[in-house]
Amino acid sequence: MMRVLTVVGARPQFVKAAPVTRALRERHQEAIVHTGQHYDDAMSAAFFRDLQIPAPDVNLEVGSGSHAVMTAEMLRRIEPIMLKGKPDGILVYGDTNSTLAAALAAAKLVVDGRRPWLAHVEAGLRSFNPLMPEERNRIVADHLADLCLAPTETAMRHLSREGLADRAELVGDVMVDAHLWASQRAEDQLPELARANPGYVLATLHRAENVDRPEMLARWMRELAVDRRVIFPLHPRTRQTMKRTGISAPPNVTITDPVGYLTMVALEDHAHAIATDSGGVQKEAYLSGVPCITLRTETEWTETVEAGWNRLIGDVPGGLAAALADSAFMDRTRPRPAPYGDGRAAGRIVAALEALDARHRAAQAQRGEESPRQAAAPAPGPRRAASEAPAR
Repeated sequence: MMRVLTVVGARPQFVKAAPVTRALRERHQEAIVHTGQHYDDAMSAAFFRDLQIPAPDVNLEVGSGSHAVMTAEMLRRIEPIMLKGKPDGILVYGDTNSTLAAALAAAKLVVDGRRPWLAHVEAGLRSFNPLMPEERNRIVADHLADLCLAPTETAMRHLSREGLADRAELVGDVMVDAHLWASQRAEDQLPELARANPGYVLATLHRAENVDRPEMLARWMRELAVDRRVIFPLHPRTRQTMKRTGISAPPNVTITDPVGYLTMVALEDHAHAIATDSGGVQKEAYLSGVPCITLRTETEWTETVEAGWNRLIGDVPGGLAAALADSAFMDRTRPRPAPYGDGRAAGRIVAALEALDARHRAAQAQRGEESPRQAAAPAPGPRRAASEAPAR
């Protein structure tokens, strides 16, 4: 039995962790540490309730701040938790400051003379935009991790080019697992606002490059002035900038508070189109079979663009209205490949962690390091290569 410490801090990580938590706890012990990066109820506690996973064992309550302040405070608060918990391994998700802080702390951690392993879920994603903090976070996490759990063959190729092929494994995308689970439970969560406005566009906007710069936020508000109702769950970061600058939404936009996961999936499933700067929402749109207009110039989820279901309009004035008017782009009958797996990624992740744990303990035994459990034999066989992807 493994003792795993899972570190999360933001909405997308709660979603990704939920299927893995269910699978992991069937045979192993898990403690969840919430850094508090997303800290209000709508962005945090409501997601744990919706996802039907246990509340975090520890909440570091770090809150917001600059990248340096957040990461430093997370590092300061998380190291004692890791030392006290004495986990066999640390599991991190995605590309947030929480991911970076947990990876840095885990990589330098020594507990009772041994080093816990570090595994990164959603490894290998690259936007190739060096100005994105998330890009730096995910690269550092991948290079520190003992196991890079890649969601796609594209991610596997990125890891291979960076010299990480020997510690990379293709497991599929755990968000497919989460989305399948949620879609079966979300229908009765659709808000009355959406039922009363069929054909609505769902919009989300939260990235620093889009909302911290007033000129960019004003530009996106102008883009949302289309001939359809736009439902806009407002991220706290975006709300703060709008309040500070006096920027307002056009009349066709209805602003709501942030919504829980099941409500969000219901809104996505019923939308005419989705406009977003969120990587997770782009992928959820694809899984829902809804055209997505991405308010950025690049995306980590290139498969959605290549399949024709996602359009990048970061440098295209009037791009949102043009996309909505493009009948070929809005055609939902076109093929939609399944590059993200078959919805069984969580089981593969747990199996990969078990194999990693066995190898790690065997290596510790050879070095004579202390271990709380008897060392096991190393797991047989090499890592799965990108060409040996899970069945689609």
